Amino acid sequence: MPSRYRLANGLTVVFEENHAAPVAAFQVWVKVGSADETESEVGLAHLHEHMLFKGTARRGLGEIARSIEASGGDVNAWTSFDQTAYHVVMASRFARQGLDVLSDALRSSAFDAGELSREIEVVCEEIKRSLDMPSRRASKQLFGAAYARHPFGRPVIGFEQNVRAHTRDGVLAFYRTHYTPSNMVLSAVGDFTEAQLREWVDELFGGDWGRPQPVLPPRAAEPSWSGVRVTLEPEDLKEAHLHLAFQLPGLEHPDTPALDLLAMVAGQGDASRLALEVRRKRALAKDVNAWAWTPKDPGLFAVTLVAEPATAREAFLETARVLETLTRVEVEPDELATAKSLVEAEAIYQRETVQGVARKLAYYEAAAGGLEQEARYYEAIAQVTPAKLREAAQRWLRFDRALVTGLVPKGTALTEQELADALVNAKASGAEALPARKLPPDAPIRLGGVAGKGKKGVTVEKLASGATVVVREEHEVGLFAVRATYPGGLRYETPKTNGLTALISRTLTRGTASMDAEQLSHLVDRLAGGLGAAAGRSTLGLRGEFLSKHFDRAFALFAEVLNAPAFPEAELERERRHLLQDLAAREDRPAAVAFELFAKTLFNVHPYRLSTIGEKETLEALTRADLLAYHERHLDPSQLVLTVVGDVDTEAVLARAREAFGATRGKAAQPPSIPVEAPLDGPREVHRPLQRAQTHLVLGFRAARVTDEWKKPLEVLSTILSGQSGRLFLELRDKRSMAYSVSSSVVEGVDPGWFSVYMATSPEKVQAAVEGIRAELTKLTTTLVTPDELARAKEHLIGSHDIGLQRNGARAAVMALDTCYGLGAERYLAYADELGQVTAEDVRAAARRVIDFGKSALAVVGNEASP
Repeated sequence: MPSRYRLANGLTVVFEENHAAPVAAFQVWVKVGSADETESEVGLAHLHEHMLFKGTARRGLGEIARSIEASGGDVNAWTSFDQTAYHVVMASRFARQGLDVLSDALRSSAFDAGELSREIEVVCEEIKRSLDMPSRRASKQLFGAAYARHPFGRPVIGFEQNVRAHTRDGVLAFYRTHYTPSNMVLSAVGDFTEAQLREWVDELFGGDWGRPQPVLPPRAAEPSWSGVRVTLEPEDLKEAHLHLAFQLPGLEHPDTPALDLLAMVAGQGDASRLALEVRRKRALAKDVNAWAWTPKDPGLFAVTLVAEPATAREAFLETARVLETLTRVEVEPDELATAKSLVEAEAIYQRETVQGVARKLAYYEAAAGGLEQEARYYEAIAQVTPAKLREAAQRWLRFDRALVTGLVPKGTALTEQELADALVNAKASGAEALPARKLPPDAPIRLGGVAGKGKKGVTVEKLASGATVVVREEHEVGLFAVRATYPGGLRYETPKTNGLTALISRTLTRGTASMDAEQLSHLVDRLAGGLGAAAGRSTLGLRGEFLSKHFDRAFALFAEVLNAPAFPEAELERERRHLLQDLAAREDRPAAVAFELFAKTLFNVHPYRLSTIGEKETLEALTRADLLAYHERHLDPSQLVLTVVGDVDTEAVLARAREAFGATRGKAAQPPSIPVEAPLDGPREVHRPLQRAQTHLVLGFRAARVTDEWKKPLEVLSTILSGQSGRLFLELRDKRSMAYSVSSSVVEGVDPGWFSVYMATSPEKVQAAVEGIRAELTKLTTTLVTPDELARAKEHLIGSHDIGLQRNGARAAVMALDTCYGLGAERYLAYADELGQVTAEDVRAAARRVIDFGKSALAVVGNEASP
């Protein structure tokens, strides 16, 4: 259970012991955000987030990140309208060090003038980065129109002209005013004792900081909206990004729980009203979702739409119709009950990670009125009835006071007046009933039990069909995860079938022999779970997460989806259209274009060069028969690896697995012949012009297979380059202010994958960026990394490994993949030992093996400036 206490200096501490994994999380929430800035301070809250990790009286540039990453952890921060938060998650044996770093940054940041100048340049690159993201620009447009007077109308990050105007004196004044213990909440969750925590906090955060209680400037009140406002901005886009919004009250209003449920019923999840009516049944939008945002000041209820230009108008009309109906017609009691169970289940899923719990505790204490408000919130959720939900919709979804904003492709036949008229017409001609829902066949959801508490080892059983079943019991949280993995994915595709496995993954959960897509979605929601398929480069699979009390029904559903997918023609056509829309909108995501271009450049014949979602010609040619044939040949139980991790009984899992997957269908095929890629015969370089604020580049080389032992030194090499203490970050971002985003990555496959460096920068910096990247890579081939660098990288990888495997789903996934690759279900348990054996010589050998500029590929996407 969470606890709270307060230091004499005013700092509030909330904490909870959690000994499920050797991990600890600490978060400090400062109760100041961008909405608390004066006109001369715009962008300062976010700039502080950057500067607090740039050095203190005790730690120089990069030392904060280095000390955390050397302790097997991550340190980062974020800024919102109402708070600025700093967070650390790390191996618990280094917990005190993590708190020491946070304390040092919050109490003694240096704010060096030179560092401030460089970081201002980095923030300006971050602003440019947001300009290349249509969803960010659409959100900025919405908030700018929704808040003409209130500071919520300004972007949290600020504007370039404001950011460039900030001085060290202004930064220090803001810091000394707001960064005081009485204005902070420290949240701590993890593998430590209360006594340890209190000792650490007293030592590191106690005493007089010499800063008075801050007085926040008053925020200008936003007038109530009157009339309908519509603002459309034509842009060089492939898709329309629309928002329909209404004013809401703040967090403390008694309608907040009902509004959260209304957003869930209206547009959250595949079974929501908007998803069914706008996306699935009529295929009018690629994405549609509803959200209720209730900060401490008045917020917004909004629907976000992404649609093709040709269907944007109809998508908006249908969205307005569905929302308007919710203001007059009560939802069915079981629909509301399902939404309530999903809200309550979120709290259970959140308990899988210490950082999730730490964030929840910090939120309630710093932003929502105290820890006690969580119980009150769920009590209020329980009290919402269909009538109260309708009343809340009536009260706040006022179509005579609505706001519509949108970014639309140039030439789109869509006018502001017709959208305004649509809202009037929706009100005048609303349906007398909500669209009928097609529920799953009646089948009682039996509440399965578990055998006991504690942990069991891993159990592996080979079924008569050839399927491998792996079970690991973990009873700390009442959840379980299941993963089905088959060899395949992009690796099994050819230029003529490119997109096949992406299309299968999109339609696998869209209906079975006994349920259509709508019924299946409703059942997943009734089980308070999640179900989805994914096509990777070397595998294809299905994943599910559910409450363990629903194990019997959830497992039966999972098995039915795998064994008897219907691939209905209507669903196939719908998902084909969405994939084609994704292809048409590729240029709206320049980073993704750069990586796709890089893969096409690095490989000439291997399937890894193909698009992960296919190409227009191949997608249009694929048929239902192709999907059924692939399922018959490559998704047979004989090819299956099934992993189940969580609050389950091993024997019960094995019994159901034998029943569902114990027999082969007898039509499985051998793996296809995969083309062998010849070595590169020289450097390859390609440049694609694209008018965007930043240029995106990827430089890389062919690298390891997933089974290669030398992939571990390569991981260490990549870690030495990446992260906030990495060479690329320090040299190119911190010292030279070239980019906001710069990182390296290792992509492994059944066949050789690649090692690459990615950067997004201003066009005029591209030449220097490429030269800087090459210089840093060359150093790794000529000079041994230092003992400190090596130790930090290894500790960081080991800590990240433990942090990443807190969730049942993460453990199920890694066990499934390792089993599928022939490495063994428990290979991940040896990760730390294997990594510990990597030497500096191993890292240099890996660098020399991979980094060869005569056998490299460089892809540059952006404005005409080129290397």
